[in-house]
Amino acid sequence: MNDHSEMLIELALSEDIGGGDVTSLYFIPEQRRARAFVAARHEGVVSGVEIAVRVFSKVDPGLEVEILIPDGSRVSEGALLIRVEGKARSILTAERTALNFLQRLSGVATLTATYVDAIKGTSARILDTRKTTPGYRLLEKQAVIHGGGVNHRMGLYDRAMVKDNHLVAEGGPEAIQAAILRLKADKPAVEVELEADEISQVETFLKMRGVDHILLDNMTLEELREAVAARGERMTPLLEASGGVNLETVRGIAETGVDFISVGALTHSAPALDIGLDFTSL
Repeated sequence: MNDHSEMLIELALSEDIGGGDVTSLYFIPEQRRARAFVAARHEGVVSGVEIAVRVFSKVDPGLEVEILIPDGSRVSEGALLIRVEGKARSILTAERTALNFLQRLSGVATLTATYVDAIKGTSARILDTRKTTPGYRLLEKQAVIHGGGVNHRMGLYDRAMVKDNHLVAEGGPEAIQAAILRLKADKPAVEVELEADEISQVETFLKMRGVDHILLDNMTLEELREAVAARGERMTPLLEASGGVNLETVRGIAETGVDFISVGALTHSAPALDIGLDFTSL
């Protein structure tokens, strides 16, 4: 658990509990003990189990919390993910915040797994994007990993991604090449990705030094195949298809031979996985 995750947990609990959980304080006896299970109410891939456990422990370090199914696991309806035992007040106070993390992140992992399953048997891999919930990026990108996907750049700092607006502002291929070489000299660990809207741009970028990735933006299947053919037997730059990707189109895109397919929906449109908490007798 990193410091950023701890801050998110504290913020989430603070906004929910405020001055106190008045329902539990006034309607649940202080010493009443209980046992509860967090369970999947729909099949999917779970992510956020460790975060949820930390929420329970943050509310009450005296709670006994056990992970029954770890992050990254495929689960069926009814699967028991977490057992928690201790003061009933504490369990109830932590319940919603723990489930909010778990449902959201499991939704991302489940949608990612659906895309990954759709392209099985091809060499392509599913990528996320920076279209993440503010503050949740590290958690959502970890959920993508749990679902079998691959992380794109984490932010503006670890990969230069030169898109249309940058290309227009920069002033042509020669200026772009010079900028790439300056960047590589100053920050050799930073990768460079150039966006291409048409095959002529792909051909130009393939001649440049220091290009690690080419983003093939909104290209037809035929154009994607042309881009793959233009690269030939070279292993680099890696080719990423983007735009117009959904569960109906992703298989065809993967079969063109591209290396990656980026899907913004993984993090900006994933529905929450239905997960709940149920009390049982001690």
